[in-house]
Amino acid sequence: MRLIGLAVVLTVSLILAPLATEAQQTAKIPRLGYLVLAPLSETPSPERAALLDGLRELGWVEGKTIAIEYRSAKWNPELFDDLAEDLVRTKVDVIVTTGDAVNAAKQATNTIPIVMTGSADPVADKFVASLARPGGNVTGMSTMVAELGSKRLELLKEVVPGIARVAVLWNPAIITNHRELQTTRAAASTLGVALKLMEVKNTDDLARVFAALEKERPDGLTMFFDGKSTGYRTLVGDFAKKHKIPTIFGAKEFAQAGGLMSYAPDIAEMFRRAATYVDKILKGAKPADLPVEQPTKFELVINLKTAKALGLTIPQSVLQRADHVIQ
Repeated sequence: MRLIGLAVVLTVSLILAPLATEAQQTAKIPRLGYLVLAPLSETPSPERAALLDGLRELGWVEGKTIAIEYRSAKWNPELFDDLAEDLVRTKVDVIVTTGDAVNAAKQATNTIPIVMTGSADPVADKFVASLARPGGNVTGMSTMVAELGSKRLELLKEVVPGIARVAVLWNPAIITNHRELQTTRAAASTLGVALKLMEVKNTDDLARVFAALEKERPDGLTMFFDGKSTGYRTLVGDFAKKHKIPTIFGAKEFAQAGGLMSYAPDIAEMFRRAATYVDKILKGAKPADLPVEQPTKFELVINLKTAKALGLTIPQSVLQRADHVIQ
């Protein structure tokens, strides 16, 4: 009987051992929090796909070697605080986020590492002490958005030399928009262009602005980039084409949606780069010691279909510099 009992114990042990090992391995899988403004879909956005690709290249496979907790504000930035606190309660090991959500995440925790996939000016926003030595629990990528305002106006003037009045759609509640306005104003002064500032905080504002634009008929239009403004890209693109207003934007999604041009950092590439920060942090590095990176690649996107609809011929000097041309 003792032998039979011993055999049973050994058999049960052999059966349970792999299960226990598997449970331990599952428990050790790190958890990544992913917080964004745009709605999530079954098909990953280019940015999310780039992050997942970057993680896979470093050995982090979703569902196998890393678990991901997804949270979306669905175009409602006021939800960021609650969503960030929810991720903290979930006890994720790292939070990946962007834009205004970085502040919400930082307010929710000063211990869980936070990786920015893009912040216009993380030092001015007090996310980090300096780019070289962040000093806290936040690091990642800076988009340098403010510095690009002047470049966009220069490009618009190069394509449409006769422009004298440019409408600027912006949200003054976004701190970085004020810095972009400074560089845009400086360029406007040099180029002899008058700017017409028009506030857009929500869709009601957008309708009011469209009504004013129909009357004023500016020579050109630009819209400062923030996470929420990308939700208006189709509306703004369609309006500008209908009223034959040349445009330039700070995100390629606008050019893809019918805008004339965009000039911006490669956002998908910044999400891919964020994966390297996640990898280093999960292997023991401290965010405080990981320098913030600035983008090295900027994309000029030109929509030739829109140019044709506007009756414009894009100069070869500009076409040759384009990274993407939409036929």
